[in-house]
Amino acid sequence: MGFTEAVRTVLKQKYATFSGRAPRSEYWWFMLFCVLALFPLAIVAFVLAYATSGGGVPSPVSYTVVIWMLFGLAILLPGISLQVRRFHDRNISGWWYLALFALSYIPYVAFVTFPVTIVISMLPGTEGPNKFGPDPLRPEARSEVFA
Repeated sequence: MGFTEAVRTVLKQKYATFSGRAPRSEYWWFMLFCVLALFPLAIVAFVLAYATSGGGVPSPVSYTVVIWMLFGLAILLPGISLQVRRFHDRNISGWWYLALFALSYIPYVAFVTFPVTIVISMLPGTEGPNKFGPDPLRPEARSEVFA
């Protein structure tokens, strides 16, 4: 799966789909999209701050925060559903992601929960079908098992 296909899949086809599996390529291409999208949004925020400063000193920080928060809200649901499907690819219930996410708000526990989430996202998915669906990397196995 390439960059544009991964972004299209996450944002259009599986925007709020919590079932099924997501391969590593889909996950990491979408994460790259999110990081790359922040740079043009910051430029827009700086231009907006300068344009509305009225001759005074612009405050680009407030515009950047607002624009990034709006972007974060827009990708919150697809990001969570993608992370749950990535956990499913490892044959781990999505409820474990909710538990890790909730535990990360306890002081100093995030130093453990964040690396655990990253490691789970980096590991390859289970080969062949698992309890969450067919292997997204082997379409020929899908036809054999679910025919």
